[in-house]
Amino acid sequence: MIRPIGPTKKVFEVGPKHTRQKMSSPSKRRDMDVMKLMMSDYTVEPINDGINEFNVEFHGPKQSLYEGGVWKVRVELPDAYPYKSPSIGFVNKIFHPNVDELSGSVCLDVINQSWSPMFDLLNVFEVFLPQLLLYPNPTDPLNGDAASLMMKDQQQYEQKVKEYCERYAKKDNIANPSAEDSSDEDVSDCKSTASSDDVVGQVDP
Repeated sequence: MIRPIGPTKKVFEVGPKHTRQKMSSPSKRRDMDVMKLMMSDYTVEPINDGINEFNVEFHGPKQSLYEGGVWKVRVELPDAYPYKSPSIGFVNKIFHPNVDELSGSVCLDVINQSWSPMFDLLNVFEVFLPQLLLYPNPTDPLNGDAASLMMKDQQQYEQKVKEYCERYAKKDNIANPSAEDSSDEDVSDCKSTASSDDVVGQVDP
């Protein structure tokens, strides 16, 4: 005799469906990403007691011109993070073709244009910013002087990078930020401050 295959026991019930949806909300993800950054030994300093704005202590990558330098990097997380990219900017000065010297804003494609929710804040500080300092792109500059100098006189460019590191990227600069830190400009903006003509023009003495 063939028995029907129907269920003989009641299948266990899972909790409310909306519980899982809440866990994937932007605010939960934001809290988790900031916590991961802090747990990875980065010094995170909240601004205005919030979690949407904070400074992170960032060390120049090894085997780069910026090795030994220490920067305070300002991070602003939009309400739609991680679906919208964070804004990133250097607080103390850095000499780099793709970083605006006055505002500290960063021209980095993976942050400004091709950001994905798969990325997180650890990617920014362990991959994206180190690659930016290791492989500057003088053909898409935010600092026209740095880009021009890099293409015309590599030795002088390297000397100036190290000079800026020595002058602006020490622990003292992190502990006692200058008045320049109060810039309210959008911190990561890829709009170039120099035209292509500026890049191939004369370098200021």
